[in-house]
Amino acid sequence: MTTLDTRTAARPLSDVLTWSKSLVDAATRTAAERLPESMRRIAGYHFGWWDANGEPTRGDGGKALRPALVLLCAEAVGGDAADAVPAAVAVELVHNFSLLHDDVMDGDTTRRHRATAWTVFGTGPAVLAGDALLSLAFELLAPSGVASTRLLSAGVLDLLDGQAADLGFEQRDDVTPGECVRMAEGKTAALLGAACTLGALAGQGKPEDAERLGAFGRSIGLAFQHIDDLLGIWGDPDVTGKPVYSDLQNRKKSLPVVTALCSGTPAGAELAELYARADPLDDASLARAATLVDEAGGRQWSQAQAEALLAKGLRDLAAVNPNPRAGAELATLARLITTRTH
Repeated sequence: MTTLDTRTAARPLSDVLTWSKSLVDAATRTAAERLPESMRRIAGYHFGWWDANGEPTRGDGGKALRPALVLLCAEAVGGDAADAVPAAVAVELVHNFSLLHDDVMDGDTTRRHRATAWTVFGTGPAVLAGDALLSLAFELLAPSGVASTRLLSAGVLDLLDGQAADLGFEQRDDVTPGECVRMAEGKTAALLGAACTLGALAGQGKPEDAERLGAFGRSIGLAFQHIDDLLGIWGDPDVTGKPVYSDLQNRKKSLPVVTALCSGTPAGAELAELYARADPLDDASLARAATLVDEAGGRQWSQAQAEALLAKGLRDLAAVNPNPRAGAELATLARLITTRTH
């Protein structure tokens, strides 16, 4: 019988994500025990560990893509994934801090097929729980050293700047595609870039390899946002866990929408009229808006951008000459981003 060499035999993506979650979930639960009871209850609900009454449940805690990137990047530079677990947990905590706040700011009522935390526990408590996760992230990462802590801090500041720009776009009708890309580079790409760099640092990688893996993460992070914006319009609610046309109902100035609005086409002009309405859009208007984004070229542009960003990211990954198995699994994970349905 032939034995597979674990250094070169790439695992199926489902196995990679299961492996990542098995390492990170347990460590995240342990870390959450440090939270005050009031915030631990909300965090546990948000992560899907228990219901609103604190009873254990099998909720969907998300795909944990970011922790997987941290662990695999540590292995890609020849390190041990176990050494990168604190960084992976810190990144996942930061991500969920942002989700708790995003749901409040966007007014979203569902996430991962259940009511969002703010609708269950209240706006203030949900915001405080998000703040607690952010604080806990830096507490966990502190033993890794000043360089790692500063790197994550910079990523968080970029994330917040991107989120601020996203909120500001809601009050404007002159947002350009370039501004929208810069917003997404902060809101989404920065944290994925930080995740990959943190993994390389935890794996004791060379500075130039950590930089290249950071570039890989930023590219696939921006690709991720393009696909996320497409799913915010055309995603299946049964799969995404969000209402149909949720981004259009919220008048989000997402990447495909802004591209459509700036297209100079009749479809773009009609879309601008719909977006300018003061009243909520009914089902027919939402469906029409989605069609207009498509007709104005927004859908095709975002998909093409995601594919180009994936190609760039894979070139940066290859330049690291990564551990074969980890490199193959990172490439598979990156490709998932441009083909995912939720």
